[in-house]
Amino acid sequence: MSVESEPKGTMASEMKRRILMTVLGVSICGYSIGLFSHSKCGFDPFQVFSHGLWLFLGRGGMQVRYGTFYTVFNALLLLIIFLWNRKKIGLGTVINMFLVGYVSDFSEWTMKKLLPDPDWPLRILLLLFGIVIMCFASALYFTADLGVSTYDAMALTVHERTKFPFRWCRIISDLICVAVGWTLGAAVGIGTVITAFFMGPLIDFFNRTVTVPMRYGRKKE
Repeated sequence: MSVESEPKGTMASEMKRRILMTVLGVSICGYSIGLFSHSKCGFDPFQVFSHGLWLFLGRGGMQVRYGTFYTVFNALLLLIIFLWNRKKIGLGTVINMFLVGYVSDFSEWTMKKLLPDPDWPLRILLLLFGIVIMCFASALYFTADLGVSTYDAMALTVHERTKFPFRWCRIISDLICVAVGWTLGAAVGIGTVITAFFMGPLIDFFNRTVTVPMRYGRKKE
């Protein structure tokens, strides 16, 4: 059955499901960033890259707040994605840009109130839990296909254009970000290493076992 011939009620239900998956995915992703930050085990790969670039430009005389730099940098990436694969820009991209920061701030504030000074075992648990739910959240809004963050769009586009497995596209892009960011002076921790090697496979796992069946049903191949 073509999209044009599908009943309007079915199409409306499908769109509601995709919007819900997008909002939930981005919100959970923001919450996981707060857990990741409170664990104090290093930045995620993209943050390592952007932080390293910010430090490099600062040494070159460009003195600007990191928040301002990060916003401008994401805007430039958004322009690149718009020219390269504009179908990856949508509701999820907009929500990601404006919602994730507030949710992650709330998440970290909550963790500081509940666990003001976590010991090492607790920090590792926060890190691992944060990574797992971040991967689940990413799979949710990837599968909803209503737009993703600028960084996520890079690996997804390479995967679609080359048919190379997504998990390897993500691992390679994460490792490149970590290597470049670390070379430029950004801090790297155990959390950075874990996310660089395991986010791609975990997102791929949640795609296959949870989010694709959630959107299409169990018979989707």
